[in-house]
Amino acid sequence: MTNEEILAAHGPRESMEYDVVIVGGGPAGLSTAIRLKQLAAAKGAEVSVVVLEKGSEPGAHILSGAIMDPIALNELIPNWKELGAPLNQPVTDDAYIFLSEKTGYRVPNMVLPPFADNHGNYIVSLGAVTKWLGEQAEALGVEIFPGFTGAEVLYNENGSVKGVATGNMGVGKDGEPMESFQLGMELLGKYTVFAEGARGHLGKQVIAKFKLDEGRDPQSWGLGIKELWEIDPAKHQPGFVMHTAGWPMESDTYGGAFLYHFDDNKVALGFVVGLGYSNPYLSPFEEFQRWKTHPNVRYYFENDKGEITAKRLGYGARAINASGINALPKTVFPGGALVGCDAGFLNVSRIKGSHSAIKTGMLAADAAFDALQAGRQHDTLKAYPAAFEKSWLYTELNKDRNFKNWFKHGLTIATLMNGFEQFVLRGRMPWTLRRTKPDHAYLKPASECKPIDYPKPDGKLTFDRLSSVFISNTNHEEQQPAHLTLKDASVPVNVNLAKYAGLEARYCPAGVYEFVKNEDNSDRLQINAQNCVHCKTCDIKDPTQNIVWVTPEGGGGPNYAGM
Repeated sequence: MTNEEILAAHGPRESMEYDVVIVGGGPAGLSTAIRLKQLAAAKGAEVSVVVLEKGSEPGAHILSGAIMDPIALNELIPNWKELGAPLNQPVTDDAYIFLSEKTGYRVPNMVLPPFADNHGNYIVSLGAVTKWLGEQAEALGVEIFPGFTGAEVLYNENGSVKGVATGNMGVGKDGEPMESFQLGMELLGKYTVFAEGARGHLGKQVIAKFKLDEGRDPQSWGLGIKELWEIDPAKHQPGFVMHTAGWPMESDTYGGAFLYHFDDNKVALGFVVGLGYSNPYLSPFEEFQRWKTHPNVRYYFENDKGEITAKRLGYGARAINASGINALPKTVFPGGALVGCDAGFLNVSRIKGSHSAIKTGMLAADAAFDALQAGRQHDTLKAYPAAFEKSWLYTELNKDRNFKNWFKHGLTIATLMNGFEQFVLRGRMPWTLRRTKPDHAYLKPASECKPIDYPKPDGKLTFDRLSSVFISNTNHEEQQPAHLTLKDASVPVNVNLAKYAGLEARYCPAGVYEFVKNEDNSDRLQINAQNCVHCKTCDIKDPTQNIVWVTPEGGGGPNYAGM
């Protein structure tokens, strides 16, 4: 049954009305909610706020490196230290290393550009920070609904956004309601804020409907893959931050890696691959596993005999915005706004987005609160983008606007030009580099590319996808319809397998996609939706944009712990 048929048979849906509905319980959404309640308390006003979070709790689906700049948190909650915010490990040292296959060269800190300086920042579990923000929001009276997806945008007759509907529960694989069926509900708001993170399901629809990206560069993305390890105390350096570029990536492929030393003998390490790569044989997951074998990296996981003694604790993957201010869409439309990575506010040069998520949430909240106080609803919050353009965040993003686009000329030129722009010009460039194609359009046919021979995992330092997904605590209700949908079921075999050697089996970091043989020896794509960690890579990189990620039942997906 289609959703319309289900509504006809089981509807109408119940509805709840709020002043502001927020879709997404990450740093951006929770900061929006906190700021609204702070403003209301200061003015003695009543503002009703609800936050929808598809994870089992705030922070369950959050994945980031992460190094956090507290600049925005200082503005939102100045006494965060006294309130126990989990920012416990300040950065003590930065190392930027260019790798060849066997060696590495560390760039002297004195010549690092300003965006590479992490003095005053913290190594954090962004999931833990998000959980803490959720506690602060609830203490202020924000209603948080964990385990509920924002599945559908609702519109008024005049075309403005009036809220969202949550997903139905208890629908079987055949699309028919089961005994456990529960109809979704409508959450109606005078304003609706979309804070779903990178490539948000509903944010993507709103951008298309209101043509918010018209005249902007196409968004560019990276796939970030992360692991959490416990290492030998003798190898642990609390607060040490290491970033690498170069091997194992080819010089024409954007990407890099990190290794961050938390407290308690734990390190977070990860690998980011720009999704504008051209070789369909490239596998970001295998590139990450291979990177760990480099002597400069392996050192932290082995003993003096070369034996791996460290223990892997967690795994996850997530697409990230990587295009900066040049691709930023309009952030407001009748009835709502986009905040954080749903719009693309991450600063890729600094590899940071939590501070911009918090700041944009605050700015959107300021505009929404003033509108509510004036008795307005469902109009365009023009004060939000106007305030952004006067903020320190705009200055920061504009200064680094060319960072990613230099990499189309290769790693060496990108390094030199970014250094020139930041050191010599101090971010005051008289030029802006533009981008004209989306990431999926850069793919070349497999016949024009060289296959990549990746080493087999050893199960100690390097691993396969399925064992990795297992420790991400990913789970989906098995009876629900697959949330990875195909516009045309013939495309995976006729186009992706025939022309691109079945690239979805390689770009997916969770083993969701695999090509198998039918009884007659023909090929078909098998979708293992239960493995999905909600990274959104397939929705971005599929060459014909045939794969569409939609929301599964609420609470499904990864449950990251300490990540």
